[in-house]
Amino acid sequence: MCGIMGYVGDKNTTAIILDGLAKHEHRTYDSAGIAVIADGKIHETRTIGRISKLAKKVKEEHFSNGFGIGHTRCATHGEVTENNAHPHISSDNKVVLVHNGIIDNAQEIRTDLEAKGITFHTETDTESAVQYLAYVYEGDPKEAITKLTKRIRGSYALVIMFSDKKDEIWTASKGSSIVVGHTNKEGFCASDPSALLEFTNDIWFMDDNELALINKDGCKFFDFDGVEHFKETMHLDWNATMANRGNYAHYMLKEIHEQPHTVAQTLLGRVADNKVDLSNDLDWTPEQAKGWKRIHFVACGTSHYATVSAAHIMETFGTFDIRTEIASEYSYRNIPIGPDTLAIFVTQSGETSDTLLAARLAKSKGAKCLVITNVRDSTIHREVGDALITPAGPEIGVAATKTYTAQLTMLVLLGMYLAKLRGNLKEETEIRLIEGLTSMPAKLASLLEQEQEENIEKIARNFADAKGFFYMGRSLAYPPCLEGALKLKEISYLLAEAYPAGEMKHGPIALLDKDHPIIALVPKNILWEKTMSNIEEYMEKGSPIIAVATVEDEEISRYTKNIIYTPETEPELFSFVAAIPLQLFAYYIARQRGCDIDMPRNLVKAVTV
Repeated sequence: MCGIMGYVGDKNTTAIILDGLAKHEHRTYDSAGIAVIADGKIHETRTIGRISKLAKKVKEEHFSNGFGIGHTRCATHGEVTENNAHPHISSDNKVVLVHNGIIDNAQEIRTDLEAKGITFHTETDTESAVQYLAYVYEGDPKEAITKLTKRIRGSYALVIMFSDKKDEIWTASKGSSIVVGHTNKEGFCASDPSALLEFTNDIWFMDDNELALINKDGCKFFDFDGVEHFKETMHLDWNATMANRGNYAHYMLKEIHEQPHTVAQTLLGRVADNKVDLSNDLDWTPEQAKGWKRIHFVACGTSHYATVSAAHIMETFGTFDIRTEIASEYSYRNIPIGPDTLAIFVTQSGETSDTLLAARLAKSKGAKCLVITNVRDSTIHREVGDALITPAGPEIGVAATKTYTAQLTMLVLLGMYLAKLRGNLKEETEIRLIEGLTSMPAKLASLLEQEQEENIEKIARNFADAKGFFYMGRSLAYPPCLEGALKLKEISYLLAEAYPAGEMKHGPIALLDKDHPIIALVPKNILWEKTMSNIEEYMEKGSPIIAVATVEDEEISRYTKNIIYTPETEPELFSFVAAIPLQLFAYYIARQRGCDIDMPRNLVKAVTV
């Protein structure tokens, strides 16, 4: 959840670290700090609040240049105070480190060291690591760190410097992500690969139970016993421009506008001549596909809602027994899992701890596992093996937008491909849906035209003072309600709930009034009349209606003047054309309310603990 940046080289260390920390701001944090070692002395400063505040302190304190590490903290142990912020320095001033994750036995270590006369200065679990390191350090960093890894329990990414070791940064990883890079006599480490794009696209993702030494000459990797091993670099097909906001007011708005391109890129090489073909990604055979009796979709948050949409679409093929499971629950339920199960794990970052744990469980029970992720060679990709990589590029806004439609595209292709392998996909269905998908980028682009966006902004402005919202739809129009409501909650802090349109009368109808508008998804399909009868009933309770309807649906204007029109598309693909209007509605509501859109309170981009 926190952000780490480390640098060793001959350039302006503090400037590189501060800039790298700024590229981690989307992870959300409450405090920040930096430490550099120059002439064998540790110089550090910390602050509560934004990177800009830390940069001001660094400038005022005239930091010496050397090699260094920085950190943005999202508190888990100890209050949000300057004293609890990272980096932490040992009492003997020999060791300084930063830490992502949680050390489960921190109190046990602390008690033991305090009994030996070592004084602690913070409330954090992290300090137990730095004090223990200093206690066992006898001049060999690798030896001390391997002792530490055998002593502590939990999940962590540690980045460490020793005051008597010039131009050396050490990292240790277990259950928390860290990436390492090197170029032109410069070494780097970061929590997020986007922080290194300015310097190199060839990086190493740290494995679990792995150490790294970073210096000017290169990087070396070791296991937790200190045995060195070779490690291949991974080339990241991203560039620094992708991580820039450009002329957009917020990253979220930029990423909403990138979705036509993202969907087109996801289709590239996977569809041709109105046929789906994932054989370049997966070496599955028809015999294998016919042997899977159950499909489990496992994910969290937005990724989970993408799987709910995909499951509804796959059910129309009539060939699968499908479950959509929340990853944090999957590992703790007695769900039948075995060799006849295809378990599909969807995670933007590839580092979500709940999804990782679920994948390990399914793998241990013999299930066939597949991951859909935006980050090639991420932890879950390395552990699972079979993967479909979404080409969305770095997503900086905390609220997922373009990665959602990329996942949705990949999931629809996967569902069709599985049905095709099993001999259950009708040729006319394949042609119809592929034509719908290949026309989707243009349809999404039409939703982003100025007139469309201004209409959504106007509606949002009119309802920004509402107390809460209800989202409703039927069948294939229900899953996008879930994601739309989540977007509004995430960035505007308003209560928003999604229900199947016919379910509202079983309880939630009691809450309807003029302060609780209904966002009704009413595509022109066979369920249009049933949905409209629900709208009529709920209008009688006083709730204003905001309709997301198919273009040229003239009848909808009899019920409301607040209408967002979407292009006509295949019924199974309605989630695509609903996504952008609901994202923009949430965005403009939050903007009208003055919320911090790219870094909403209490949220992080990847929940790794």
